[in-house]
Amino acid sequence: MTYTMYDDIITIKLIQEACNILGVSMEAILKLFGEYFFQFCKMSGYDRMLRTLGGNLMEFIENLEALHSYLALSYQEMNAPSFRVERGADGKMFLHCYSGRGGLCHIVPGIIEAVAKDFFDINVTMDILDMNEEVERTGKKEHVVFLIVQKARRKMRKTKPKRLQDSQGIERDQEALLAAFLRMKEKYLNVSSYPVKKFHWDVVRSIVMFGKGHLMNTFEPIYPERLWIEEKTFCYAFPFHIVFDESLRVKQAGVNSQKYVPGLQTQKIQLDEYFSIIHPQVTFNIFSIRKFINSQFVLKTRREMIPVAWQSQTTLKLRVQMIWMESMRCMVYLCSPKFRSLQELEELNMHLSDIAPHDTTRDLILLNQQRLAEIELSNQLERKKEELRVLSKHLAIEKKKTETLLCAMLPKHVANQLREGKKVAAGECKSCTILFSDVVTFTNICTACEPIQIVNMLNSMYSKFDRLTSVHAVYKVETIGDAYMVVGGVPVPFGSHAQRVANFALGMRISAKEVIDPVTGEHIQIRVGIHTGPVLAGVVGDKMPWYCLFGDTVNTASRMESLGLPNKVHLSPTAYRAFKNQGFEIIERGEIEVKGKGKMTTYFLIQNLNATEDEIMGRSKTPLDHKGSTQIASLPTTKLQGSVQPSCPEHSSLASWLL
Repeated sequence: MTYTMYDDIITIKLIQEACNILGVSMEAILKLFGEYFFQFCKMSGYDRMLRTLGGNLMEFIENLEALHSYLALSYQEMNAPSFRVERGADGKMFLHCYSGRGGLCHIVPGIIEAVAKDFFDINVTMDILDMNEEVERTGKKEHVVFLIVQKARRKMRKTKPKRLQDSQGIERDQEALLAAFLRMKEKYLNVSSYPVKKFHWDVVRSIVMFGKGHLMNTFEPIYPERLWIEEKTFCYAFPFHIVFDESLRVKQAGVNSQKYVPGLQTQKIQLDEYFSIIHPQVTFNIFSIRKFINSQFVLKTRREMIPVAWQSQTTLKLRVQMIWMESMRCMVYLCSPKFRSLQELEELNMHLSDIAPHDTTRDLILLNQQRLAEIELSNQLERKKEELRVLSKHLAIEKKKTETLLCAMLPKHVANQLREGKKVAAGECKSCTILFSDVVTFTNICTACEPIQIVNMLNSMYSKFDRLTSVHAVYKVETIGDAYMVVGGVPVPFGSHAQRVANFALGMRISAKEVIDPVTGEHIQIRVGIHTGPVLAGVVGDKMPWYCLFGDTVNTASRMESLGLPNKVHLSPTAYRAFKNQGFEIIERGEIEVKGKGKMTTYFLIQNLNATEDEIMGRSKTPLDHKGSTQIASLPTTKLQGSVQPSCPEHSSLASWLL
């Protein structure tokens, strides 16, 4: 989140993990992060702002405090470090870094070196000279001293005599420019038609307009012999200023400083009695203040020193510049109240009129109020984005559940076509094997039991049958009451459909023994009928589409079930021919009268001679076969059928289920 402050512990953990993965030191990671952070700031739109901080590296570092002060308006919990620069011999610089966030100081070299290279086209090196922990009034601070040295250019041209000539020529040019400037000034004063005497600023202004000289090289300010402003006017012009001496004794205060901090009207009070330093986090004495003279100082009124009637109000904060007056041995604090929004202004019962018209704090409050509104909008958008991400994740989970449910109701390829909005064309299957089953005396059971008992019984039975459909790779078409219908060879045709349905039927008969009849307390009995033949398959309906099978094969399979006997698997003649010589034990039932078919010789499927009960139920693993390949419990069906493994993609999850 852009405007959310994260704990440094998270940062340290991320860095440690990066060190472990990359195999490099923490210092190297932090330095690389500093380099990247500078590039990130540029990409985030702070490029122009950063470039205007200073014309050289030292000015840039000294003005970082002002940048941090501005950023603190948006990032209110920002805990930025403080910097102080000292110029050493031979162009060296000593950078003092004070931070309450220990362990992150190695980010600084990465940032400073990147700034020097990008903005000022110089290469510098930074080494740590000293690192210690200082106990200040505001707490422990990490104080790190860096030595900044500019690297020499790799390609240095040898000095040639021509260089001396060039330097002499430059000096002559500068002398000529200065002479031209003096002539222009003299000419301008001589030809002036104004009878009154020209003021110095008028002369300078006219020279800048008409001349082409370098003002920075020629301008020297003129100071008045006395200050042309009376004390009362100064206190109104700078209503929040404070002047104090080396012992922090208040000498002078602006009218509004006295108004909102009444104790300042008392003579000989100490400044640190009424204020504490918020930034930079240093000890409140003249030595520390002069050491950080280039920093922006933020003072906060002490709550215990303000009137009792104001105790519930927000404490006043003052900020901006300290200026040392050497001749008077005093410090002037030309400050303004520090506000982030109009709300803070109202909490102190202040108005914009209390701020001097020339003070940019007025504009800052109004502009930052708009900025805060934009930040709040940005936070709302990010929160909504995060909510959408979570909802999208939940939607994906629910979509997966829906797809799983749809694939359980329809064949996978059919479900995919329907989900894409396509029509599923009906197709003819020339050979498939259909199975029907029902519960013996189901009507009597329903009459004698409570509905919940019936539901529990059917749920237990169907759950066991559903597992067997995965074991033997057959497709469950539908269940109506106690009737259970499956098919082999549809919707994806494969040659061993009859054998698979036969093994499934034997598994059904075994599973039925594990389901208890709520009336008798014994296991239930089922009838199973199987027939092999051609069918027409297709999807019926739009609101609740269903994959249905049509044709005489369906009717004949249903007749085999209804004319069957308890705990018997009843086979039609075509089913018998499909099972014959496939390792099954089959006995002839004889001729029976089949409605709509006349006399028909039917059979009973007894067992699979090549498989155990556990193999049929998919409960065991087999050892290595004669080919040396490992097979799991789903593959006894292959062994029993003497055919290839299941080719139905929707049943390929069997192995993972068993594992």
